[in-house]
Amino acid sequence: MRKVVLITGASSGVGLALCRRLLEEDDALHLCLACRNMSKAEAVRASLLASHPVAEVSIVQLDVSSLPSVFQATKELKQRFQRLDYVYLNAGIMPNPQLNIKALFRGLFSRKVIHMFSTAEGLLTQNDKITPDGLQEVFETNVFGHFILIQELEPLLCHSESPSQLIWTSSRNAKKSNFSLEDVQHSKGQEPYSSSKYAIDLLSVALNRNFNHQGLYSSVVCPGTMLTNLTYGILPPFVWMLIMPIIWLLRFFANAFTLTPHNGTEALMDLDEDTAEKFYQKLLKLEKQIRVTIQKTNNQN
Repeated sequence: MRKVVLITGASSGVGLALCRRLLEEDDALHLCLACRNMSKAEAVRASLLASHPVAEVSIVQLDVSSLPSVFQATKELKQRFQRLDYVYLNAGIMPNPQLNIKALFRGLFSRKVIHMFSTAEGLLTQNDKITPDGLQEVFETNVFGHFILIQELEPLLCHSESPSQLIWTSSRNAKKSNFSLEDVQHSKGQEPYSSSKYAIDLLSVALNRNFNHQGLYSSVVCPGTMLTNLTYGILPPFVWMLIMPIIWLLRFFANAFTLTPHNGTEALMDLDEDTAEKFYQKLLKLEKQIRVTIQKTNNQN
């Protein structure tokens, strides 16, 4: 039987590069592209099948920033598949990134210049917003939407006789100092992306603790610094071209600068299990609250 691989955010960036590399390694896979934009997904599917005609490539519409979309997608997936062998939890956003110019110039003349460029620590802030589900957008997109996806797909993932693997796209920008158990959605801070990526690292630890005995294993990877739609949102493309010689030079000192999504897929921690378990329990509690709210809304309609 073909191994089934589900990839969120598969229509661009790391997700698209991952699809291509997976089929280069094994075109006997069944790739399921979980994408928000169906027209983009159809174009990617056609491109993949053109270069790998013996592969199986399907599409499911999924917007992890919308819980109704997550529930609909998981309903379809449970109708299509009996199991999922690999799930790449890759979709994510960094909305309206703003560069701290003062911090940038201070860092350029310090001993932390390589660390600063490879992690963007202290350089980037974002303006977050509330989704129609009443959650912080970055938290819901990067963390909670994927968490609900996993919860709903548990019957397809937990088979002790045939283990399944979750692979999260994390980041070197994940910082413990930007995460708080008292504010897991980072509603009071200015670095929700960093907080969400640290939350992913914690969640992966907790999932292993709670699901390894059922044959489900979780890991996180950092693809490094690449030029994708996300990084182009930080600086315009022409600016990246101007600083590219500096980045190439820094590659001699830090392996974080992978530069292209194709290189970044090669990759595919400051954590403790107690904090991870507490965060996991908070997510379960939030999930219960969300389900109660949905049920009430459905009853009123």
